[in-house]
Amino acid sequence: MNIPEGILCSKTHEWVLEGDGNVTVGLTDWAVEQLGDVVFIELPEVGSNYSKDEVFATIESVKAASEIYMPISGEIIEVNEQLINSPELINEDSYAAWLVKVKPSNFQEDTEGLMEYDDYKDEVQ
Repeated sequence: MNIPEGILCSKTHEWVLEGDGNVTVGLTDWAVEQLGDVVFIELPEVGSNYSKDEVFATIESVKAASEIYMPISGEIIEVNEQLINSPELINEDSYAAWLVKVKPSNFQEDTEGLMEYDDYKDEVQ
């Protein structure tokens, strides 16, 4: 698995990666490992707005169903349509299988509580 350089992780196991002024959001490899085989994912609609820490998606695995929290506030500008028909892609590579792309409304302030990947891994282990 290729961990993208510069990702930030939340305590609720989402990751963010800034690029071109927008932010890609996904689930960390640790979270996906805990879930097991993913069988369903419900993603938000493009154009929806979310606040930081608000539930924006749900994921179901053979073990459990979980809510996914928005790590930054902003507008959904793209969803990963592949995951709707093939949710198992997230098990193969949770960084390639991003969930949504967001136009952030307050990126600098919202990222203050996020951790660099190495710090995140130290915290969950």
